[in-house]
Amino acid sequence: MPKADRGSVWIVDLGFAGKNRAALILNGPLQPTDRALYTIVPATTSLVGTRHEIAINPRFLKKRGAFDVQQIQTISSAKLMHRVGDLTSQEFALIETAVRAWLGL
Repeated sequence: MPKADRGSVWIVDLGFAGKNRAALILNGPLQPTDRALYTIVPATTSLVGTRHEIAINPRFLKKRGAFDVQQIQTISSAKLMHRVGDLTSQEFALIETAVRAWLGL
């Protein structure tokens, strides 16, 4: 089972409609008794201009786009394909702020 850390970006298999795409790992570390699930924020290049699209374009992502916090989802670790990089703490803080705003936390 792959081990994905909070703030890391992975290519994930989101199925036929979702395709394989980059996604940010949002949850904290898994404990041995936890289910092998990860909460992710997918990246998108199909921007519509909402306030929930956080334009962070790290060098390790080939296409420009944004992380869309309205598309938060939880996936099985089996959907993790490979790690492509890590966001900086400042970049991750932008995502955290947007998630809190979207969820009203």
